[in-house]
Amino acid sequence: MFSLVCAGGSLGLAWLSPVVPLWAPLRSVALLLAWIVLPLASVLVPVLLLRRVPRKQRKVAWQLVVPVVAGVALGIFGTGAGDLVALAERGEWADAVVVRKDDAKTNYCDLRMVGGREISPSLSEGDGCRDWVEVGDKLRVRYDPAGVASPTTDVERSSDAGLLAVLFGLAVLMGTWGGVRQSRWDREYVPA
Repeated sequence: MFSLVCAGGSLGLAWLSPVVPLWAPLRSVALLLAWIVLPLASVLVPVLLLRRVPRKQRKVAWQLVVPVVAGVALGIFGTGAGDLVALAERGEWADAVVVRKDDAKTNYCDLRMVGGREISPSLSEGDGCRDWVEVGDKLRVRYDPAGVASPTTDVERSSDAGLLAVLFGLAVLMGTWGGVRQSRWDREYVPA
């Protein structure tokens, strides 16, 4: 049950953050909860609360690693799915000019509309800031006027709904199985 709450909370917060244009500090807290706190809670709560045995006799179920990884992935891919919903609801197409390009490990392009208004946040490499894009290039982008969802040049992007469903199922199934095994081991080790 706790795995269901953590996985659902992680996906819900990550998806909700771009869909509802939250105040920036609140959005940051929601993403921190979705990407780190809830996935870790899906492991730490069963390990710490279900453990009534001396430390030397403790076992950690390997199944509890899967909900952490799946929870982090739910947070990341859920944010992407939320970006798509936000762009579908309130996104607008505009012609933009690349005013600055950051060529780090992942490319990021700062954009400004042809009329001079800045588009925020930056365009990432996966959304259209490819290696061949240079400062001064014109791009047609779909952007969020509220400045919450990431802009994109792609007309049709996948929402990864199938991947999110698989990750959610893995987090719940493996977290529940690991928690049940932990509880069973506790009953074996507790003296009568």
